[in-house]
Amino acid sequence: MEDVLEVYARPPQEGRPLVCLDEFAKQLLSETREPLAAVPGSPARQDYEYVREGSVSGFIIAMPHLGKRDVFVGEDGRRTAKDYAACLDHIAGNLFPEAEKIVLVMDNLNTHREASLYEAFAPEKARALCERFEIHHTPKHGSWLNMAEIEIGLLARTCLDRRIGSVGDFKGEVEAYLVAKNGSPKPIKWQFTNEKARIKLKSLYPSN
Repeated sequence: MEDVLEVYARPPQEGRPLVCLDEFAKQLLSETREPLAAVPGSPARQDYEYVREGSVSGFIIAMPHLGKRDVFVGEDGRRTAKDYAACLDHIAGNLFPEAEKIVLVMDNLNTHREASLYEAFAPEKARALCERFEIHHTPKHGSWLNMAEIEIGLLARTCLDRRIGSVGDFKGEVEAYLVAKNGSPKPIKWQFTNEKARIKLKSLYPSN
């Protein structure tokens, strides 16, 4: 925990962007009957029946100092080791190609390892990607320390809290959300520090 909080306390550094990464999933549900649109004096209505269309997973990429975010969805809409590797390749090659080092905060999921890069790419590319990142893991039971979870909550409440029937519709909703949010970026100001943690979470620290 203190390692992650120390990272958050650093001032923004040119050439060393801070990125927080987390996965999320959405169950796809299509309608059996066309919903009735809202009209004055009457809310929108939809039938209780639906058809399960599988699910899709994505990676939320939060950039706290820039106040921006991105979503990466792999070819199959899954979150395997190879999807994770492709996401890191996207961050390094598309979002921050000029960065000296990308400071990455994420949880301890079993795919969040350098070995995943070697599953997806040739050794030379895998090693080069490893060198692009400075990785920090949140504690096993401390995923709330990952600022990407804030972005997942906002995304879910804004455009994923309704039935979406296909991967194409899912991507369309997410893209519209990103355009709207990134158009007026608001940096995240993380307030919880190591000093505050040592007071509020005193019971978790070893006693003298």
